[in-house]
Amino acid sequence: MAWNTPGSDNSGGPNGRNPRRRPGGRGLDALIDPLRGLFGGGAGGGGSILRWVGIVFALWLVFNCFVLVTEQERGVVLRFGQFSRVLQPGPHFKLPWPIERVTKVNATQSNAYSDTVPVFTRDANMVNVEINVQYHIGDPQMYLFGSRDADRVLKEAAQSAVREQVGRSDLDTVLNARAELTTTVTERLQASLRAYRTGLVVTELNLPNARPPDEVKDAFDEVQRAASDKTTQINQAQAYAKQVVPEARGQAAQVRAAAEGYKTASIARAEGDASRFSQMVEQYKAAPDVTRKRLWLDTVQDVLSDNRTIVGGDGRNVIYVPMGERRAPTPAPNSPLLTPDLLAPTTSTEPADSARPARSARPSGREEVTR
Repeated sequence: MAWNTPGSDNSGGPNGRNPRRRPGGRGLDALIDPLRGLFGGGAGGGGSILRWVGIVFALWLVFNCFVLVTEQERGVVLRFGQFSRVLQPGPHFKLPWPIERVTKVNATQSNAYSDTVPVFTRDANMVNVEINVQYHIGDPQMYLFGSRDADRVLKEAAQSAVREQVGRSDLDTVLNARAELTTTVTERLQASLRAYRTGLVVTELNLPNARPPDEVKDAFDEVQRAASDKTTQINQAQAYAKQVVPEARGQAAQVRAAAEGYKTASIARAEGDASRFSQMVEQYKAAPDVTRKRLWLDTVQDVLSDNRTIVGGDGRNVIYVPMGERRAPTPAPNSPLLTPDLLAPTTSTEPADSARPARSARPSGREEVTR
């Protein structure tokens, strides 16, 4: 029979198969034949398409049900849109979509928020406070479904906490003592995040800088310099007080001790004089004449002992002899000196109009001075 006989398939075989292709053949034909059967026409073409659909569906099902969660992530599983569970790091299986859906969040990544907030202090001063917040996701469920936008809530809550705490503090605390203020702001912010169900955890909060607005910076610097000068003056005054007060107390103690000594001496002297006077009265009653004479001699002795001793000789010769240890005080420069005429004036028989040349007074000889 001819090869191109109608009704024949030109395959060269009685069943329309190429005698050169054997079912059990090896090589490239063994791999192509199954694929040719799936996509080939004829009565088996519909079954081949269904098999491909089944294979594709099985592959999609496998990849859709398998979930791999990394170490930094957490998987939130929703079943028909409702929270079901949280997947920890590792491989997991879930029901296929649309039954279950997984949303992954990075729970270990540290996020940062920084801003500068103008705030009024308790003493009605405006200051710009810088905020630096470090936070991470602590509860993935709350982070996704507790609030609409957890990051935005954190920013607004941080500004609110800073304004609240700075508004309760004065300017010096905000500028120079922000450590305690930072602790209070951190606690207030974390409490607000829990109340708003954000699922965020604050790891660190800093207020690195606080400065006045640029419009009032010059006036603010003047106030700061005045406060610094005030502190300097106070410190100097305290140092001076610490130096002067002990000296004044020492001098006061010295004066007090001298007064006590003078008091004691005066009382003792007065008591001695009173006792001496009483004894003298007794002696006077016993011998009035002798006692009276003795008192007169003692009085004259006391009076003369305080005066200069002057011994007068013949003519105008005067000899000044200091007696004992007591000496008369030195006369003033302008006071008149005692002259022999004042001490012992002499009368002269010569006429007043006689003109004798004046001569200096000289002693005529050695004179004996007696007391």
